[in-house]
Amino acid sequence: MVLRRRAIIILVWLTITVAGAFASANIGQHLTTSLEVPGSQSALADAILSSHFGENTQGTFSVVYRYKTSTPTQIQGYKDAISQAAHIIPGSDVTVEKAIGGVLFASVTTPLNLLQAASYTDGLRSAISEQGLIGAQVTGPPAINHDVSPVLATDLHRGQLVAIAMALLLLILMLGTSAAVIIPLIFAVAAISLALSLIFLLSQRMLMVLYIPNIVELIGLGLAIDYSLLIIHRFRRELRDHPAIEVSDAIDRTMATAGRTVIISGFIVSIALATLLLVPVPFVRSLGVAGIIVPLSSMLAAITLAPALLSLLGRRCVATIGFKGVISKADVMNGWWAKAARFVVSKPKAVFFASLATLTIIIVPIFWLSITPSSLTAIPTNLESSKAVAMVTDRLGSGVITPHEIVIDLGADNRATTPSADAARLKLAKQLTKNAEVFIVATENKPPFIDADGRYIRIFVVGRHVLGEQESDQLVDVLRTINLTQSGFSSDAKLYLGGAPAQGVDLIRAIINSLPWIIVLALLLTYILLVRALRSVILPLKAIALDLISIAVAFAALVGVFHFGFASTFLQTYRLDQLEAWVLIFLFAILFGLSMDYELFLVSRMREAREAGATNEAAIVEGLAHTGGVVSAAAIIFLSAVSGFVTGHFAGLQELGIGLGIGVLIDATIIRGLLLPSAMVLLGRWNWWLPASWARLLKTKASPLD
Repeated sequence: MVLRRRAIIILVWLTITVAGAFASANIGQHLTTSLEVPGSQSALADAILSSHFGENTQGTFSVVYRYKTSTPTQIQGYKDAISQAAHIIPGSDVTVEKAIGGVLFASVTTPLNLLQAASYTDGLRSAISEQGLIGAQVTGPPAINHDVSPVLATDLHRGQLVAIAMALLLLILMLGTSAAVIIPLIFAVAAISLALSLIFLLSQRMLMVLYIPNIVELIGLGLAIDYSLLIIHRFRRELRDHPAIEVSDAIDRTMATAGRTVIISGFIVSIALATLLLVPVPFVRSLGVAGIIVPLSSMLAAITLAPALLSLLGRRCVATIGFKGVISKADVMNGWWAKAARFVVSKPKAVFFASLATLTIIIVPIFWLSITPSSLTAIPTNLESSKAVAMVTDRLGSGVITPHEIVIDLGADNRATTPSADAARLKLAKQLTKNAEVFIVATENKPPFIDADGRYIRIFVVGRHVLGEQESDQLVDVLRTINLTQSGFSSDAKLYLGGAPAQGVDLIRAIINSLPWIIVLALLLTYILLVRALRSVILPLKAIALDLISIAVAFAALVGVFHFGFASTFLQTYRLDQLEAWVLIFLFAILFGLSMDYELFLVSRMREAREAGATNEAAIVEGLAHTGGVVSAAAIIFLSAVSGFVTGHFAGLQELGIGLGIGVLIDATIIRGLLLPSAMVLLGRWNWWLPASWARLLKTKASPLD
């Protein structure tokens, strides 16, 4: 069908590419971020703040002003200047103002969401300067969003150039000097364009985080090149092995083998990433949606655009001039991979246990793994918002930039201003200051600490540690278990805790609570799909076990680089005690799918050899000889694509790049090159076992034991 409608299909993909260029240029204005967990206590507190105080947690600015020796009158003048400057933002209030150690800190709350508030960043900075506070710095979520968005775009463009240049060089190395090296890049541009177009449309209706374009374009580049490389390699092999074959017949044979493998692989990657939709957090779900779209877009391009391009260019697209490429050897059974496979087959126990021991040593750092909802301080140091954060954390403590917000519901209007409620409020504030983790408590008996109806009381509690740190999390638990009656509030008063630290705790707990379901569903669906694809009940179990080892290696590598600093100077990465939670859960999902890709590429070819009559050992050698090179090439190219993350300025993306790169590299070498074949030799005939009852259920052919 594709070959008959080749021109129409190419025209459709050209249109999609144009749409993708438009989406890429305009998607930034629709991207945001949020740690909110719908239905959580922090979300309920934020809802009260929004509806009764007219404020949005994500729309809160922080102003930092460093002054020399000043009188109390002068300091009050500084505060008044900030309040006056804040008037440029509709509905804003200055809630917390504290002058300590020559630094004035003020919190400017607004009713605006993150993107709306971010648009006022430059205006607020100018207004503060006009009030005479030269050198004052503005930070907080809106200012950080405003400052980092152009840096993310710059990182993406630089990452694209690095990734494309490295991918092109590697494609020439693998495929030789031929037109074939251009096809994967065309393929990648088309697949990424489709993904960005769909995400642009979805961003109009749902939250899409700031990192999405970086993730889609760089991971999409690697994945699309992987898929197209497998198809081109098989197409060239068909033409070489059958010199008289028609191009259309060679494409048919290619799509029936490599094309089928790509489709199954695309579904497995999508299934793995679809499990992120189980996490009740919009932030994580947006990553899951993007993750589903990327492999499906690549898969759609693989079954339509790839055969259309191969048909259009024919034999000349794979013809080489001079250098033929390292994976183009005609006699693969005497190549390096065949020799390595024969060595593994001859010493399976030694290779298996040596590989397993090596991987165990690599995995050891995982025991120091610690997570955080966000690495708030790990942003480029040259930004004003970053400088303000550094000043505040150095002088006042890191907790100042992420205050806790206690909201007390008294149950009826006009109760907040009664003498009894006022006394209870002050008593509670004094009790809070006795906690060693509490730095500042801000409260008054007037707006913006009491809502217009007099039903709600708000108290700001500034801790000494930033969100995600153990001390901050413990303070969240302490604040949530406050007994209001001990301070003199009535028994029907209710306490809600909002603010970034509470959001962070709720986010981590939501992810941890969802993780078992994610793992079980990913394993179960993948197992069923692999049983159908490989016609074996044993091989999928082995594949899943190897996948989990790959993921553990990636997590351990992150701890080694970011926590212990191994090679961090060379890689120019941050040093962090904790890793961002979203990175780990996204990394789990995508590595699970990618590792299964390489498993399928290898084992599918082994299955072909087995069905052609080869013994178990011979099938393993033949599969590695024919596919080992292309799997290694695909892994190296994917690694080069995600290296664009590492060159950026943001901890989360650096973590993602390092995790993917090392995970894929170890998976394609030690795990798939040594552990996989040695395990299959040891399993022997059990590799290919599929009982008749399972075969009937899955509507496939049984594979009884010999």
